[in-house]
Amino acid sequence: MHDPSATPPRKKKTARSSGPRGEHDRNGFVALVAGAAESLVRHEGFRALGMRRLAGAIGYAPNSIYNAVGDLDQVVLRVNARTLERLHGALAAATDPGRAPRDNALALADAYLVFVAADPRVWSLLFEHLAAPDQPFPDWYAAALARPVGLVDEALAPLIADAGERRRAVAALWAALHGLASLSTSGKLAVLTPDAPRDLARLLVGRFLG
Repeated sequence: MHDPSATPPRKKKTARSSGPRGEHDRNGFVALVAGAAESLVRHEGFRALGMRRLAGAIGYAPNSIYNAVGDLDQVVLRVNARTLERLHGALAAATDPGRAPRDNALALADAYLVFVAADPRVWSLLFEHLAAPDQPFPDWYAAALARPVGLVDEALAPLIADAGERRRAVAALWAALHGLASLSTSGKLAVLTPDAPRDLARLLVGRFLG
């Protein structure tokens, strides 16, 4: 028979995750927020991205996002870091160590325009959203930014030996291609020229490299 005076066995405590409501760890929740924010921007544009809208999309209170990720600037950086990682993958896939350096540079320009054209709203978030000017980038974002930039720098190294000159060349080419891509995706390039963006990008890079 059961002794009513006996101490009942203790129930095992289940491990609770550190994320909101215990459904995600912090990294999982950050990925959830960044993915939802990216989807909002992709389908509705940057103006659709706000904390209340984002919180509603993932089924959490806005405070959960503030506590685990940060403010809207931090959310945008998380989205942009994902974009930069995808860009790095696209650029890396376009290069070939056995190809002439000049051809690799042209292939990078092609890949960049294709990448932008495939996801213009998410790509434009890299440049549309301005964070506080006195706020430094977090280390994880600086690392994400350095990967595609470093890949372009490496591709140009056989063509531009001086590191300082090469750094400026990467910045100049990136800025020029950004302008070309922006005009192309907005439909305004046709006002200037009937030429295809790819032809203009190749002309730009070819003339720049000499």
